[in-house]
Amino acid sequence: MRRCAGPLLRLAGRRPLPLRHGAAAFPAASFSSSSSPSDGSGGSRAPDTSLFVPVPLKPVGDAAEEDVGAELTRPLDKAEVLKNLNKFYKRKEIQRLGTENGLDARLFHQAFISFRKYIMESSSVSADLHIILNDICCGAGHVDDLFPFFLRHAKQIFPMLDCMDDLRKISDLRLPPNWYPEARAIQRKIIFHAGPTNSGKTYHAIQRFLSAKSGIYCGPLKLLAHEIFQKSNAANVPCDLVTGEERVYANEDARQASHIACTIEMCSTNTPYEVAVIDEIQMIRDPARGWAWTRALLGLSAEEIHVCGEAAAIDLVTELMYTTGEEVEVRNYERLTPLTVLDYALESLDNLRPGDCIVCFSKNDIYSVSRQVEARGLECAVIYGSLPPGTKLEQAKKFNDPDDPCKILVATDAIGMGLNLCIKRIIFNSIVKPTINEKGEKEIDLITTSQALQIAGRAGRYGSSFKQGEVTTMHRDDLAQLKEILSEPVRPVKAAGLHPTAEQIEMFAYHLPDATLSNLIDIFVSLSQVDGLYFVCNIDDFKFLADMIQHIPLNLRSRYVFCTAPLNRKEPFVCTTLLKFARQFSRNEPLTFDWLCRHTKWPLAPPKNIKELVHLEAVHDVFDLYLWLSYRFMDMFPDAALVRSIQKKLDDIIQIGVCNITKLIRASQSSAAPGASEVVPEDFPLSRTKRDSRVFSDHRGVKSPEPLSVALEVPGERRARSLKAYRSSVRQEDLKSHGRGSLANRLLREGLLTQEMLRQLESEWQDQHRSGRYGLASKRDDQSSSKETGKKKK
Repeated sequence: MRRCAGPLLRLAGRRPLPLRHGAAAFPAASFSSSSSPSDGSGGSRAPDTSLFVPVPLKPVGDAAEEDVGAELTRPLDKAEVLKNLNKFYKRKEIQRLGTENGLDARLFHQAFISFRKYIMESSSVSADLHIILNDICCGAGHVDDLFPFFLRHAKQIFPMLDCMDDLRKISDLRLPPNWYPEARAIQRKIIFHAGPTNSGKTYHAIQRFLSAKSGIYCGPLKLLAHEIFQKSNAANVPCDLVTGEERVYANEDARQASHIACTIEMCSTNTPYEVAVIDEIQMIRDPARGWAWTRALLGLSAEEIHVCGEAAAIDLVTELMYTTGEEVEVRNYERLTPLTVLDYALESLDNLRPGDCIVCFSKNDIYSVSRQVEARGLECAVIYGSLPPGTKLEQAKKFNDPDDPCKILVATDAIGMGLNLCIKRIIFNSIVKPTINEKGEKEIDLITTSQALQIAGRAGRYGSSFKQGEVTTMHRDDLAQLKEILSEPVRPVKAAGLHPTAEQIEMFAYHLPDATLSNLIDIFVSLSQVDGLYFVCNIDDFKFLADMIQHIPLNLRSRYVFCTAPLNRKEPFVCTTLLKFARQFSRNEPLTFDWLCRHTKWPLAPPKNIKELVHLEAVHDVFDLYLWLSYRFMDMFPDAALVRSIQKKLDDIIQIGVCNITKLIRASQSSAAPGASEVVPEDFPLSRTKRDSRVFSDHRGVKSPEPLSVALEVPGERRARSLKAYRSSVRQEDLKSHGRGSLANRLLREGLLTQEMLRQLESEWQDQHRSGRYGLASKRDDQSSSKETGKKKK
């Protein structure tokens, strides 16, 4: 029967290999799992094989045709086959051959498990494989002869093994300038306007924009694009507004104007312009959105590119332009008004003055501080990131109006860009902020020098009623640290962000048709090669949406568009709405205005508490999402004009809520259950006792405010020193918290403690004192309990 093997294998296009002594080698596939990581010089990076999801391969059931292999030889003894398969798996030579053909230990194991299951559970196998297995069981063959069949099976369940060269070429991101042939076809002039906030750098760039025959302004926020849109048209320069959710034409006949103000993601790299302005260029390093600045800088087809931002980005921009053969002219600007860091902290809200802005880094801190301010008879405006743009502008207008009684602003770092505010003094309520690192993980860290300068620079704006700006902190022990942060040089921008395009993902999907979109993105990033000037942006939000809608039947391009939708994945109502949008879209049912009104329960009433205000903000985001999708799928989201009209009404309703925010906070507290300490379902406010985010938990799961004895993992001696000061302040707060003194009153004022909770704490405190010194009674109880347990064991 051995003689049958040769002809059959030749018919199948395969041949057995003389591997009995491990002397011969099977031709290697297109990549090796032991290849070294890319160093930017052309080397290929080893793929992360944990991302390779095997394609299910069903065993052959009862064959409709006759089992040719069994007729030529005899039926297989499955018990004997199993022994030989396990022997095959343990062979070192086979494992080495697997490595040479792209199967690392993980893939080799997964492929073998699938191969063994396929053979053992199939009623019949191909004739050539049947004969080889029979020969091995009879002692006429060697287990190594199975390798070609094993490799064939491995490539069936891991199709990427056969196209690794193509996948590497698609995900090669080392030459982004070559992606933009229109820009490379002209010689562009690059002018970098470098300077701090309030230095006039953007003003000079915009003047050139207005004087040009055609131009495009690219900004990070809708508010900034809207401001340039208004300024241009006011200066009799027809300018269109283009954002993800909105198109506003300067010409009544909807003819495109020669000038465009847009959010940076919306800029066209195919349209030629005389002048382009790219604002806030330092955001090219942003872990999530940096790719948009990279695309604009490399791809805009304009004779002059005016780049505005921090001087920290000069070196990177110069290096990037060196790769395109373009020179950079740098124009430096100084701040137009003086900015002074005060030698004293505010310490109490009783010391507030007109023109003060208190900067917080959490929405709950905004609620708490604004309530305390109004408790002192002062009216305050409130601005934070999730407010609609119209509400932010109204709050800014209210604060800026000299005839309005509102003279205090409570805001997050959202004021750092996009709003013109008449601020005399910036007061940092805290100098720690939750951030997202390159891996997409949340961290609580000191604000950076760049962030501190951006926020502090809003004080004493040129042309306002305040000719000089001042900066300080709320708490005395933060002030020295803030001075140190502001005195340090801004860290240079080292790399520019990149993001896989829809075309690249489509090419990946062509080679891996059975992979999910989330898995395609993972494999793309794993195989991607970038040089030292670039990094691949964080794709967690994209993957979250891809996984969320994976079960919905959509074509790849539509699925990609839905996954790039701008939404906050922490808002359940918005995420649920996107899911419903995608489901109805997949059924080819248009999402009408009536459908949206039913889903959002429109019309909506003004909020009665904070929870309702937060929901209204989420509904506003849903309307934004509808408008964003309407410009990508016009036939499926046909009622954009109607949705925009009710969104404006919703904006007015939210403004009513924000103006009455103190009443909403009080209503939230009075309706909260006893013991509830959180106003809204968001991270607890970053108070002074929570600077070290890692805390101990006792056996009941109750968090202890005792700080960890190890330092937070932050670079630099400055941060290590600051943490010592933080821990000292935490210990002082712990000592105060054992009494009902000023701390209890402060917690009551901030709304973090109710009278009922205070009475309960007082009762527990007295119970502890009756049984002995606080804490010792429970310790003695634990000791006596352990002794009793010991006696029972004996």
